[in-house]
Amino acid sequence: MIGALARLRAARPGWRRLGAAALLGALAAAGQAPLGAWWLALPALAGLMALIVRAPGPGAAAWLGWLGGAGYFLAALSWLVEPFLVDPLRHIWLAPFAVFGMAFGMALFWAAAAVLAHALGRGPALRALALALALTAAEMARGHVFTGFPWAMIGHGWIGTPVMQGAVLLGAGGLTLLALLLAALPAAAATRARAAVAAGGAAAMIAVLWLAGAHWQDRPLPEPARSAEIRLVQPNAAQHLKWHPDWVHVFFERALELTAAPGDPDLVVWPETAVPYLMENAGPALEMVAEAAGGAPAAVGIQRGDAGGYRNSIAVIGPDGSPGEIYDKHHLVPFGEYVPFAHWFDGLALPAFAARGLSGFEAGPGPRMLDLGDAGTALAMICYETIFARHLRTETRPDWMLQATNDAWFGRLTGPYQHLAQARLRAVEQGLPVLRAANTGVSAVIDARGRIKASLPLGEAGKIDAPLPAALAPTPYARMGDGPLALALMGLLAVMALARRRP
Repeated sequence: MIGALARLRAARPGWRRLGAAALLGALAAAGQAPLGAWWLALPALAGLMALIVRAPGPGAAAWLGWLGGAGYFLAALSWLVEPFLVDPLRHIWLAPFAVFGMAFGMALFWAAAAVLAHALGRGPALRALALALALTAAEMARGHVFTGFPWAMIGHGWIGTPVMQGAVLLGAGGLTLLALLLAALPAAAATRARAAVAAGGAAAMIAVLWLAGAHWQDRPLPEPARSAEIRLVQPNAAQHLKWHPDWVHVFFERALELTAAPGDPDLVVWPETAVPYLMENAGPALEMVAEAAGGAPAAVGIQRGDAGGYRNSIAVIGPDGSPGEIYDKHHLVPFGEYVPFAHWFDGLALPAFAARGLSGFEAGPGPRMLDLGDAGTALAMICYETIFARHLRTETRPDWMLQATNDAWFGRLTGPYQHLAQARLRAVEQGLPVLRAANTGVSAVIDARGRIKASLPLGEAGKIDAPLPAALAPTPYARMGDGPLALALMGLLAVMALARRRP
């Protein structure tokens, strides 16, 4: 072990090359929302891949992949500092550990892909191909390891462009592989002239994919199976005031006023934790919600306690104010909603960032659909559950997907827009509309092709009244998920490994 670390240290490239890798990684993050600068991200990826495939050995490649990934994640996930600014006197000291720890930790996936590419490929061309395959596999793997965090995947840079429509086939992993293969073309070229030709070929491929995606995106949707009107409520409760005794009733009353506004919705949706009481103590408050909804069911974000602990939930409130269908969030945020291995610290007076201290929330049993009457059935998602495409492939297909979220934790610069972008991608992958109610925004109605049909800006209170968009037939990705792509990646990498072993 010590010898391996010594060899890795000896293989470290010069600081200029490491700095170039970090800078190129940061520029590659420009493809993420809200910039969406895919035209900058792809050349930066190509430059980073060229550095890696031309590294003198796997050790140097690991360093370049690690620093490139760290630059990418530091830029793409800069919003991670925002939760620590809600109560800075208590939590700001944790911010550097979280931001740098997350960036450099996830960059290890890129380092591993770089090492694998060098192990499998002979020469820049094969290494570039191996790197595209291995890095796609790494990006997909980080959506599963340690509960997973598939945020800011490379393929998310296509969201908002017609190329995003390719997700109907292979999801976010397929979009990631596409971006990396396009970047690999100039990265593999032996000379600058050939690199220019390869870049031109990549641009031509993008143009073809763009036109094909635009054709699919602009095809008319079928008539909606249900003529339901949905009201999304955005109370705009700033996180630092959300639970303040002087403000909590202000935000609740604002949500009631928006709910009771003129109109005749078939369903009202409130954001995550919008009801400021535990459900078992919220009887009078829930009656006020029912009265404001005028007889329509209201799906509200609320916390509740039971014998198993506290849960982050969506409850459907009926006309009499009683909760009916309930969904409990099942994919919790580590250190945000629970502290991993908290039982190790029982009896210690340690501060915790989790919503309910070291005890945190308890996870629900799994994905669940809510019966919403005239609004049909909706697959419920709370906050960042939307980023996990694997949770959305249920045995029974819903009519649409409902997301209740509190993006106030994510600040105002990048996080909320990246979260919205991923909801758009989920709509394309599943061929289902997504309606999201976000506490501070961006609340939106997204059709089955990922187009935003109505939205409320970030940082404004308001409501959306919109008809429920139509659903499409199940897409290939909705039927098969990531399995085919994962098998293809493993198969191709295995073939390259066998070819490498042959004399």
